Amino acid sequence: MPVPPTSGRLQWTDVPLQLRARIEDALGASVTDTVTPGGGFGHQLAAALRLADGKRAFVKAAPDDDPLTAANVHEAAVLDALPPGAPAPELLGIHCAADWTAVVIAHLDGPHPDLSPASGDAEQTWALLDKLTSSPAPAPYAAAVSTAPSTAAALHGWDELLSAPPADLAPAARDRLPQLAEREAAWPALAHGDRIVHGDLRADNMVRDHHLGVTFVDWAHATTGPACIDAASLAPQLVLAGHAPKDVARLLRDHPATASSPDTTTAFLAALTGHWHRNARQPAPPGAPGLRAYQHRAAAAGLALLGYRLS
Repeated sequence: MPVPPTSGRLQWTDVPLQLRARIEDALGASVTDTVTPGGGFGHQLAAALRLADGKRAFVKAAPDDDPLTAANVHEAAVLDALPPGAPAPELLGIHCAADWTAVVIAHLDGPHPDLSPASGDAEQTWALLDKLTSSPAPAPYAAAVSTAPSTAAALHGWDELLSAPPADLAPAARDRLPQLAEREAAWPALAHGDRIVHGDLRADNMVRDHHLGVTFVDWAHATTGPACIDAASLAPQLVLAGHAPKDVARLLRDHPATASSPDTTTAFLAALTGHWHRNARQPAPPGAPGLRAYQHRAAAAGLALLGYRLS
């Protein structure tokens, strides 16, 4: 198994020749160029392939003993089971050779969405979340995610920070540590539900396709759960994109995915923000040099939103 790169992803040339040939055979043309999109924190190959016939596809690949391979295979099962009309790319195939596995997905043509207040992409994303969570997940999707336990239920961090508050903890967090830990402690009992959950919704896990509009990618963390999870996960991202926390707090109050379960929404947001605050202080994992800095920013944004929900 290759050592994960310390700054960047595996490249197409790192993939064994046998697997590259199998992918090209399945796609019907040789690969002439690859582009690794920006964003994300994983070390696996994640690249857009340009083919000799002018077509494109997106591939994720890693050795079979890499933990990301199991996540890729899970994502493939999810994509194959999502209901028609879900904001997700089409699965093209799974290929294995030389102790590596690749998942090939339809290429989306466009940039990451602009979640800033000046763009309409955030509004479209909220509408997609309403549609995606308005009814229970279909049986094929529920079956596809049934063998992958939700990591969202285990999110926490305020409990550890309460027992040993770090010196650099923001005053807004320090003053509310007991309350934040109490809300976080309520989350595991509320974490179960029957709605589709993407599980890692950020701008760099979405593409504004020129034909499909905003589309969600990277479904490796997909599960079932309360309708509020993806909307509450997206909320700090809007703050990071320039939205005023009070405006985002109002969106959370009014959006159908969160309005019907305010206590669950607050408990999840507390657990997610505690997770960010705790993990941001840990050493950076190999192959993800920007992760801790991102978690610091996201933790501050989440805390700003909790200030409105706990007041």
